Amino acid sequence: MALLRPSSRIRRRGTGGDRIWTWLMVPGTLWMTGFLIASLVLVAVLAVGTTDDLGNPRFGFDLSGVRALADPAYSEVLARSLGYALLTCAICLLIAYPVAYTIALHAGRYKHALIAAIVVPFFANYLVRMYGWSVVLSDDGPVLRTLRAVGLADGNTKILNTGVGVVAGLVYGFVVFMIIPLYAALERLDVSLIEAGRDLYGGPVRTFFFVTLPATRQGAAAGLVLVFLPAMGDFVSAQLMGGPDQIMIGNLIQDKFFQGQNWPLGSALTMLLMLVLLIGMLGYLRRTRKDEAEARR
Repeated sequence: MALLRPSSRIRRRGTGGDRIWTWLMVPGTLWMTGFLIASLVLVAVLAVGTTDDLGNPRFGFDLSGVRALADPAYSEVLARSLGYALLTCAICLLIAYPVAYTIALHAGRYKHALIAAIVVPFFANYLVRMYGWSVVLSDDGPVLRTLRAVGLADGNTKILNTGVGVVAGLVYGFVVFMIIPLYAALERLDVSLIEAGRDLYGGPVRTFFFVTLPATRQGAAAGLVLVFLPAMGDFVSAQLMGGPDQIMIGNLIQDKFFQGQNWPLGSALTMLLMLVLLIGMLGYLRRTRKDEAEARR
């Protein structure tokens, strides 16, 4: 009995410490949840509101803004935004996985310095980075000059004001959100599993697809969500590196709120965007629960 007392005391102490941390999380959680719910309610109310003669929003009940979403032009913009976001996710995954794999498993003592070298530049303001990227991709920028020098482009080749430019901006802006979760997943990976996979499957490619990739798919899924959510609603990349044919739903929302003075339609578009993002988030949570259930078996 005497031997059991210290362990029970430690267990009680740990429970009390967990309770303290739980209570410390309550104020911040309530603060963030309250403002999130309040903003969503406000946007939903404005979506069925009206505007006066000067374009100022007025509370009321008018479904003209919601009915306007049936316009094929808005469906086209939404589909384009979804396509850009999905393509951005795919390219970010292809870029980030080799980077994260190399740093986590082969960088040794330099891994933390390399991660810092990747992350620190992204502390700069997003708008400033997008302006700099637009200069790099401009007609006289270093990218096109290099492509022309090696014969891969001519004088008529453009990157800005095209879909390629918009996706390039989105990839540059959000690729770090893919690298970090992949790096965390790969760093937790037991290297002995890779060694056993090489003995079992006999090659690095088969080992990667049958061992490494399944073991890190939760990190990849987290990265896909972290890239997809901001890319879907981004408007800076399309505004700086796209043209009239490349506008995204974020540009429409910005235009309706600040230039068109049509707050009900802007709010309705915002709710539509939130619905798409919610579907993506629910899909991620469902997949995560499924993976956790399979891991417990």
